Amino acid sequence: MSDSPKKPAAPTRRKAGRHRGEGQWAAGHFTPLNPNEQVKKDDDGLNVRTRIETIYAHRGFEAIDGQDLRGRMRWWGLYTQRRPGIDGGKTAVLEPEELDDEYFMLRVRIDGGQLTTVQLRVIAEISQEFARGTADITDRQNVQYHWIRIEDMPEIWRRLEAVGLSTAEACGDTPRVIIGSPVAGIAEDEIIDGTPAIEEIHRRVVGNKAYSNLPRKFKTAVSGSPLLDVAHEVNDVAFVGVVHPELGPGFDVWVGGGLSTNPRFGARLGAWVPLEEVADVHEGIVGLFRDYGYRRLRTRARIKFLVADWGPEKFRQVLEDEYLLRRMADGPAPAQPPHAWRDHVGVHRQKDGRYYVGFAPKVGRVDGTTLAKIADLAEAHGSQRVRTTVQQKMLILDVAEEQVAPLTEGLAALGLTAAPSSFRRGTMACTGIEFCKLAIVETKGRGAWLIEELERRLPGFDEPITININGCPNSCARIQVADIGLKGQLVTDDDGRQVEGFQVHLGGALGLDPAFGRKVRGLKVTAEGLADYVERVLRAYQDQREDGERFAQWVARADEGALS
Repeated sequence: MSDSPKKPAAPTRRKAGRHRGEGQWAAGHFTPLNPNEQVKKDDDGLNVRTRIETIYAHRGFEAIDGQDLRGRMRWWGLYTQRRPGIDGGKTAVLEPEELDDEYFMLRVRIDGGQLTTVQLRVIAEISQEFARGTADITDRQNVQYHWIRIEDMPEIWRRLEAVGLSTAEACGDTPRVIIGSPVAGIAEDEIIDGTPAIEEIHRRVVGNKAYSNLPRKFKTAVSGSPLLDVAHEVNDVAFVGVVHPELGPGFDVWVGGGLSTNPRFGARLGAWVPLEEVADVHEGIVGLFRDYGYRRLRTRARIKFLVADWGPEKFRQVLEDEYLLRRMADGPAPAQPPHAWRDHVGVHRQKDGRYYVGFAPKVGRVDGTTLAKIADLAEAHGSQRVRTTVQQKMLILDVAEEQVAPLTEGLAALGLTAAPSSFRRGTMACTGIEFCKLAIVETKGRGAWLIEELERRLPGFDEPITININGCPNSCARIQVADIGLKGQLVTDDDGRQVEGFQVHLGGALGLDPAFGRKVRGLKVTAEGLADYVERVLRAYQDQREDGERFAQWVARADEGALS
């Protein structure tokens, strides 16, 4: 037997752990781990405005630095839009410079969805003068322009800021628009008015360089409405109105919601926060995300991944111990909303005895001329306040009872109705291939066409139904939480051709029994066959549903044959 020393065994190769080297600042990982982080380290995105005003607006598109063009300009609401004529099959193939047009999409942030008629008129004038009439209402209460020239940005900013509007941090890795209940402060059934919290959050974080370099975008929602009207379940942080049995009205805190290609519902922290402390808690959560958020991979840089890995208990503990330096009170969960519609469409009494009128543009598509006429109508009927909603709808507030009928008649003359069909009321669409560089299919026109087809084919259908149309997998139109969610992609038609179409998600929901939509194996429809498919599945629902059964409930038990 040999007494020579044994050769040491080869070390076992261990696969790097998933959380190793996530790029968290709090773990000392300050070296940029991808090009996006390097761009942000090189210069804060907020600084690009000076270059736009002093250089690019004078020298034109060709003078724009590439890192500013496709990165930092987002901090001021600017994205290059899609060059016309590029089909969806080339979206993932072409380089960014091949997709870029020399025009921009510009997003105007409308925190809480709150606008005066003076502000709305300025938005309309900018649309008419600088954006070829475009002005879409987004599902985050913003207004989005297209065809914007870099040369016009100084004047656009001057006009917006003169009436208290801004594009600051409307995009980018920043605290984006703070969505809020469009009936905050006026609804008869409101639990608590979140407007002061929205204003204080905005004052503290928007434009603040302490929070202008987050791992990814950060979406906030605040609402004291029992209708749960801000899609709180899919926001990075949300404050939801509740009544504490001892402490009274305040907010329940949710974190880590989001959709895109990795959908996740937000988690309750189990904490109750009074109105005056909402901004403190929000600022703490933003700081926590900044410091602990994952920066190595863009695909894992949203706060939902951190919450998924930590769990709500650890998240709350770190928030309290390191950022708030105090405990939050435990609190109750919000009650289920009283009905499925959460959009405030229709005529409703305010708590002061006046009325608000909610109306439905088709898939959020309006234009500058129409917005100007809405401002005129509101003022002509005694109102100076309008609101946008997260369902791409609009409201006119403070209407005297005797003015309601003439106002609704005036809206109808503009093609805007306060008594829309279920299809017009419940259909949303993202920007789509018309302008978006990520899109694969057309959405806005397809959505308007689908509404008209379904109104013609199913004139008596009056059940709540949501149909959300997205041009790519990123879910800007919240496809996974719609009754019928349509994800744009190229599909093969009966003749073997690659054409625009959709993968179908069925039975998604927020509020009442929240759930992500069900994908039926192999179910894809062409864009041309979309109305036929939706009509077929809705007729099956009508034939098979039980009394009071919502579409999403029926989908959960229906066999695949009824859904195909």
